[in-house]
Amino acid sequence: MEKQLRDRLRELTEEFANGQNLLADLQRRERSLRETLLRISGAIQLLEEELGKTEDSNKVGEDEHAD
Repeated sequence: MEKQLRDRLRELTEEFANGQNLLADLQRRERSLRETLLRISGAIQLLEEELGKTEDSNKVGEDEHAD
């Protein structure tokens, strides 16, 4: 009986360690993905602002030609 308990304890300890390693890996991947999404979001915002400037500039040019 004691051998079975020790074997089970060893199995559970290994499973727990594997779970901790997997969780740490997932947390690293999540952090990396969040950083990537933040960079993409910044690039989107920059492009939207630049396109907004271009559209405003085109509007001013159109208004000047209408006079």
